[in-house]
Amino acid sequence: MDLFFGTSLLYLALFPFLAVSEPTQIHSIHPNFTASQTQFIDNDGTFFYSPNSTFGAALKPFMVVTGFYFSIVHVPTDTVVWSANRQNPVSKAAVLSLSVQGLTLAEEPDKPIWSTPPLTSPVSAMQLLETGNLVLVGPRSEFLWQSFDHPTDTVVTGQRLPVGKSLVGAASADDFSAGDYRLTLTGGDLVSQWYGQTYWTLSMDPNSLVDSNRYKPVTFMEMNSTGLYLYGEDKYSSLVIVMRIVLPASSFRIAHLGYDGRFMIRSLSLINGLDWVQQLVRPVEFCRIPYICGKLGVCMEKENSARETICTCPQHFRLETAGKSGCLVDGNSFSLSTGCSASGGGGGRELESKVPTYLKLGNTVDYFANAFVTPVNRSISLSICQDLCSKNPESDQSGYVKVFPVPSSRNITENKKRDFPIAGCVLVPMLGFGMVILVLVMVVLWLRSKRTCEKVAMSLERWNSSSSTAPGSFPGLPSRYEYKELVAATENFSTQIGSGGFGTVYKGTLPDNETVVAVKKITNSGVQGKKEFFTEIATVGSIRHANLVRLKGFCIRERQRFLVYEFMNKGSLERILFGKETVLEWRERFKIIHGTARALAYLHSGCHQKIIHCDIKPENILLNDSLQVKVSDFGLSKLLDHKNSKLFTVLTGTRGYLAPEWLTSSGITDKTDVYSFGMVVLEIVSGQRNCSLLARSCSTENEGTEEDGLSFSSSCSLERLTFFPSLALEMHKQKRYLELADPRLEGRVSFEDIEKIIRIALCCIHIVPILRPTMDNVVAMLEDRVPLGEPKVEALNFLQYFGRRQS
Repeated sequence: MDLFFGTSLLYLALFPFLAVSEPTQIHSIHPNFTASQTQFIDNDGTFFYSPNSTFGAALKPFMVVTGFYFSIVHVPTDTVVWSANRQNPVSKAAVLSLSVQGLTLAEEPDKPIWSTPPLTSPVSAMQLLETGNLVLVGPRSEFLWQSFDHPTDTVVTGQRLPVGKSLVGAASADDFSAGDYRLTLTGGDLVSQWYGQTYWTLSMDPNSLVDSNRYKPVTFMEMNSTGLYLYGEDKYSSLVIVMRIVLPASSFRIAHLGYDGRFMIRSLSLINGLDWVQQLVRPVEFCRIPYICGKLGVCMEKENSARETICTCPQHFRLETAGKSGCLVDGNSFSLSTGCSASGGGGGRELESKVPTYLKLGNTVDYFANAFVTPVNRSISLSICQDLCSKNPESDQSGYVKVFPVPSSRNITENKKRDFPIAGCVLVPMLGFGMVILVLVMVVLWLRSKRTCEKVAMSLERWNSSSSTAPGSFPGLPSRYEYKELVAATENFSTQIGSGGFGTVYKGTLPDNETVVAVKKITNSGVQGKKEFFTEIATVGSIRHANLVRLKGFCIRERQRFLVYEFMNKGSLERILFGKETVLEWRERFKIIHGTARALAYLHSGCHQKIIHCDIKPENILLNDSLQVKVSDFGLSKLLDHKNSKLFTVLTGTRGYLAPEWLTSSGITDKTDVYSFGMVVLEIVSGQRNCSLLARSCSTENEGTEEDGLSFSSSCSLERLTFFPSLALEMHKQKRYLELADPRLEGRVSFEDIEKIIRIALCCIHIVPILRPTMDNVVAMLEDRVPLGEPKVEALNFLQYFGRRQS
């Protein structure tokens, strides 16, 4: 071995131009084999291939040529899928050795950089399988060690990630060593974490499907040709699916945790098999990733782009100098804490020995982990927060930042002039007297400093108190407008474009950039109006989804409240669907159904907390020029946590779309929205209100008005009316789906398309909520990712009763 190292170094130093690459091995290598980057330089360090050359084992660089890694590479795309020594890159002179004891990577003899652990049997061969798994095989062809058991930041199709294992993202784009982001498989979920704090979970993802085995422990994760799956075991030790994300079919895909904290799944392009196609990125929004803007940084998304961000700081903080990320306390009077526990060294201990001050972040600055943890307390005062932080150093759920006063530096000079020796006899008693005077002066200065600190604390307390009474312009919130700006934008609220819920909506144009907006004026000034206003600010302002209306700003004027939304120039679905000017084609109707379903799925399971809309109807489904769907009006929605959602029992909705449970003592859940969605879908199919004239040529005079009450059927009372849901059930029984289509389509829709939508709609309006699908499952059925549900006729017979009431 010494001779080999010496020869390699001399060869590399003196004769690099004479390098002749050794032949690359295929599939199997036996002990007493050595490899270096220099030996296989003509093949870019690759010395070993799988049987079909899909994967290669190589000593190759990552981004920088000064460091080399023993890696497994997907050859067609030159993608590293595993690395042995990611923490310790080696030089070109490093040697990889295979012996009967295992693999060793070393720069010098007897000084390994990396090696396999002690094995139970001697190694007979090393093999690189066509799956990308590098294995050491024993005398009985058993696997003694395999790379699949030690993932880095990537897993491939067929590779199992067991419970407790993690993918660890790289430190940066130029540093392949382990970073701070992890993707970990727990006993119940797949989670992305930063320093142990969760910022994404598979179970809360809108595209994940939770199977009936949800509460069985997860044992491993694996990708196959149809998607990503979490598996568990039943009582017979048979594998069962616990959770999954169905993806477009692909023979090979990789799951990768990037250095930026995003979990990505990519598949090979079907066109050339050489490029990656992105199939999944989570979180979609960069601002959901912790530390994306550095210490105390506030992340805001750019307009119409969840993947472009702007980093700012909370009030009373400023950005660090160029080249650094994060925030510092504004001014020079305070400094950030190094941690609640004074464990830092040197200057940290000296700083934190001072009496701390607490700066309030503001009610509208959110923390990424709040969606996954329970706060210590809510709506607490400054004094309680101080007490919590001092008693529980690990608590980080309060809305305050702990800072310390910065001590002023003093230049103390010493007089080193020597005097006559007799002067010492005189100066010694004078020095004692001077020390007494100095102590008195310091006491006076300390008392004055204490008064100053008390004044600062009182000022901070007044600022905290005033900022908690009404929201101001905080980073991360929509813009705050002055009342006079909205008066000018709406021309004194002259153009009304809608009404409902708690307010009236006006069209306006912002003077600064001529942006057309919809201004909602809250007309109910009572407690409920105020509660709805703050609910919309807290929820809609933080939501970013392609199918949900964006809240651009707000205004507070005494007891009046205003919300500024993006403007949807096509108006509501109600105007287009039931109007006589435009006939929606079937593909446009399907697009509207799909977009509405995606919006509700996000509200139910993709937000920080479950949001139930409670007023899904055509009037609250808005469209733009390209007929993109955006669901609006969260005036009747409430935030629910996942444990207490059934306590939500005191809301009112719109007649004709209300689920039967509104009339009972059972709780209101997300399945209430599913029922309303099903009723809207039936109207989209027929092009008419669910309660309409038998000929379905027109609607009653009262159609489109919003009435009070808790009936979940229409209040039409004219003779010879038909209740379309009842008709849809009858046609479903007879498989006569085409007769349900809007006559104005004139046959421009297939039997299969109508059948699919009618079956989904009927499943959504089952009288028993538990029989209705989730909105996630509805989206999956619309996208053909799961089989269509079969409507249960016995749970739909109530429609015939209401149909008879209407006739």
